[in-house]
Amino acid sequence: MKTHHDNSKNRTGLKTKQTYASRNFWSGFLFGIGLVAFIDETFFHQLLRWHHFYDKSTTDIGLISDGLFHAFSWFATIAGLFLVADLRRRNGYWLKRWIAGVFIGAGGFQLYDGIIQHKLMRIHQIRYVDNVVTYDVIWNIIAAIILIVGIYLVIVTRNKHQNVGDTANER
Repeated sequence: MKTHHDNSKNRTGLKTKQTYASRNFWSGFLFGIGLVAFIDETFFHQLLRWHHFYDKSTTDIGLISDGLFHAFSWFATIAGLFLVADLRRRNGYWLKRWIAGVFIGAGGFQLYDGIIQHKLMRIHQIRYVDNVVTYDVIWNIIAAIILIVGIYLVIVTRNKHQNVGDTANER
């Protein structure tokens, strides 16, 4: 049996979720951008050496552009984590909403990279091979799947905090 105190606590938790839903999303979004940029930089730029961030110049310029890209990803990741720390301090951290932001940030950045940077701006390709279309299709399909998962989680979490009930205790 719930008491008045339990219901008040539940409404307070629900209000906290509503208040911090946007901050949870944006901190996850920044972390997602930083994470996918870090993965891109580490695997495709450094380990596989398929391309640099900017391939329209010398190798030295490509390496400098990789360094700037790496710094960008690091700052986005750290900014997202600082926001998480603030949310936890305020008792406003909402894991599922944060993960939604991570997926949208990661998928959105990867799709931006695959369409804008690879095809429209042509600052680099995924890999310099004859049949780059295969790489492009795989890259963009993975990005779209990640983005769709994030959109689904945003919808689910938006509906969860609008419903009355025991959602304040859900992570």
